[in-house]
Amino acid sequence: MDCRVLIPSGDPWVRGQIGGAFSHESEHDLALMVTDFWENGSCGTESWCSSDSESGLSDLAHLAEKIPRCKHPLAQFEIETLSVVHSLILSINKTELHAVKSGPCNASCIRFTLVKLLRLSGYDAAVCQSKWQGTGKVPGGDHEYIDVINHNHGGSSERLIIDIDFRSHFEIARAVDSYDRILNSLPVVYVGSLTRLKQFLQVMAEAARFSLKQNSMPLPPWRSLEYLKSKWESHYKRQAYPDMQNLSANPFDHKQCRGHLKRLQSLLQAEIETERLLKPMNNNDNNWRIKPERRRRYLY
Repeated sequence: MDCRVLIPSGDPWVRGQIGGAFSHESEHDLALMVTDFWENGSCGTESWCSSDSESGLSDLAHLAEKIPRCKHPLAQFEIETLSVVHSLILSINKTELHAVKSGPCNASCIRFTLVKLLRLSGYDAAVCQSKWQGTGKVPGGDHEYIDVINHNHGGSSERLIIDIDFRSHFEIARAVDSYDRILNSLPVVYVGSLTRLKQFLQVMAEAARFSLKQNSMPLPPWRSLEYLKSKWESHYKRQAYPDMQNLSANPFDHKQCRGHLKRLQSLLQAEIETERLLKPMNNNDNNWRIKPERRRRYLY
């Protein structure tokens, strides 16, 4: 299903098609952002656009070579969590999706279902809701994703980001073919550290600017590097379970969410099969299975 963010101005910049899914940014805020961009978005000193000299445009072929380096190598906890997340997403049945908020769900039901399964598997997982105010060239906004915290011995911990709609953050209008190839080489679901995530953001912001330049189009503010980083670097509220008290008696129809789940699982399965063909099978393929000592560690 092609679910689009409807912008009153009919803005051609916004595909609004989030991997066939949803944008968590509100329609009203995005509409204002688009309108302001058209009215004030010249490439002057106060604009949201960066000039060629500032951006350091790179060749798309060179940027494409950076994507595999952003994917690997992974730390052991990242490898384990990535495999578990893939397996759990593929195991979700559409009948398991339940309303978690009034009005449009924006796939929150899928995130909370995945968090529930991760916690049952012994992971300290939660849905994170970030929000930030506009500052200068960066418009305000909000975003929802998942994190997993690994509590190491000795009191230290590491935090992994999980974004089930990763490619959607980089979709642009009238993309050149080489940009689309880079976009499709990104993980369907991002699982990893914030440091590695920012490497992807850097590459994709440069690639988007280069692609748009081919059509004499400036980079819109909601595709800038600073705006992208705000989604995961901003202050966030961590929530393990949905707040069912504020749910209305007539929850939003989950037809869109079920369609997104189906497409997400299809894309993820295709990615897994492709990776399986590109590398030989080894004896560590079952590493995703959770160690007994980790199971139900955070249930109480």
